[in-house]
Amino acid sequence: MIRSASEALRSRLGSRLFTQVAGPDGPSNRERIHGTEGPRWFGPERPIRVVHGDASMFVGGLRALLLQSLHPLAMAAVAAHSGYRGDPWGRLARTSTFLAVTTYGTDADASAAVAQVRAVHARVKGTAEDGRPYRAADPHLLAWVHAAEVDSFLTAHQAFGARPLSRADCDAYVRDTARVAEALGVAEPPSDVAGLRGVLAGYRPELRATQAARDAARFIVEEPPLPWPARIPYRALTTNAAALLPAWARTELGLSAGPRPLAPLTRTSGAAVTGLIRWAMAPVRQR
Repeated sequence: MIRSASEALRSRLGSRLFTQVAGPDGPSNRERIHGTEGPRWFGPERPIRVVHGDASMFVGGLRALLLQSLHPLAMAAVAAHSGYRGDPWGRLARTSTFLAVTTYGTDADASAAVAQVRAVHARVKGTAEDGRPYRAADPHLLAWVHAAEVDSFLTAHQAFGARPLSRADCDAYVRDTARVAEALGVAEPPSDVAGLRGVLAGYRPELRATQAARDAARFIVEEPPLPWPARIPYRALTTNAAALLPAWARTELGLSAGPRPLAPLTRTSGAAVTGLIRWAMAPVRQR
């Protein structure tokens, strides 16, 4: 009876989490992604499947949003075109579906998803607060968004993943993500961790927190559209996402990693919440 109640709780919690992240079409998209016959970009042994299928992505995704916001032109595009305040869950569902399709879907579905994103990027253009023009399809901006995302996913996985990667597999993960990046229009994306760190360092002179970036960080960390009970575990996720950022990035965004003596407790809270998510969202069948 206890086991039955536990499984029922797990099912309800997992279903709610999945719907929140993947949207109302999540179940049908999942069946199509994993159930359609055909070749894939990545086989079941590839590190990209390990990283993108783990609960640590909840921390990694938040870190990625915070880090990406520090490029003024990328943030200008997000603020003007993404609708992250008006439809944050819709944006999350679209992003999570894209990651799922390109990681686990068939060649045809992955290519179609990339083509759809490129079509959207082609329409996103404007002028930032400082007068500089921006284009979402600009390879330079695409390279920043890609590097910040990959670094965030990998950093969070190594901190909270159920199976942290070996050094060789970390390089292989970066190499896997390069295939998607190239399809999206990134020129010569990094193929190993050393290359990824070099790319990130190269962007450092361009990065700073605009008012739009600080507003976005405050929305992500302090004003999530969630009921109050859900904000407690969510706070653990955002606190750990901030703690995993470089110190200079936290300072720019006005974020705190918490008191240094409490750092072990912060990390423990992140492990506990990602462990709970991992338990609730049982792995789906993968081809």
